[in-house]
Amino acid sequence: MIVLSRRSLLFSIVSLAACSRAVHTEVADPLTTHSFTAAPDRPEISANELTERNPELARQLVPYEGPERPGTVVVRTKERKLYYVVDEGRAIRYPVGVGRAGKQWQGRAEIDGKHVNPAWAPPEEVLHDNPRLPPVYPGGSPDNPMGPRALTLSGGEGYAIHGTNRPHSIGTFASYGCIRMFNEDILDLFDRVEVGTEVVVML
Repeated sequence: MIVLSRRSLLFSIVSLAACSRAVHTEVADPLTTHSFTAAPDRPEISANELTERNPELARQLVPYEGPERPGTVVVRTKERKLYYVVDEGRAIRYPVGVGRAGKQWQGRAEIDGKHVNPAWAPPEEVLHDNPRLPPVYPGGSPDNPMGPRALTLSGGEGYAIHGTNRPHSIGTFASYGCIRMFNEDILDLFDRVEVGTEVVVML
């Protein structure tokens, strides 16, 4: 899914045609994140201990039925939920924003890039709808629609899973096809997945 543009040869810009372009500005550091999986120094905790969100928008450890192997990311578009399969029968469920009508997709991909504080340069489709946008938002800017992390997906269409500067859009059909997460959730997922992690998107 990453397509290197002509500008990328000069500015190291990674093009995400369907929803954004990102600049990989930092090397990923180990993250201190909340966890739902048991560890010697990190017991399982409930979503309500993590957040004051509406329960429908909470991050939760839930029962999971499906053929996907542990370590797989599953997006269920109609539910506006992303599942990270922890082990057989359990997954972490995250609320997400998904593609609006006409921008939804389904299929299988792999995470082919992990980006810390990506900058954002609106692609032509976004500029057509929002011509007053500036050409680039720096990584780390509060106005940057990519948030603090982005996971780019293979396949050639330019989709990604990323944070957002519009938390009110989580749980809705709002994007150009990318998967939006609360910033604290993309930080959590980012630390769990690797390049090569399988991603399954269902309508």
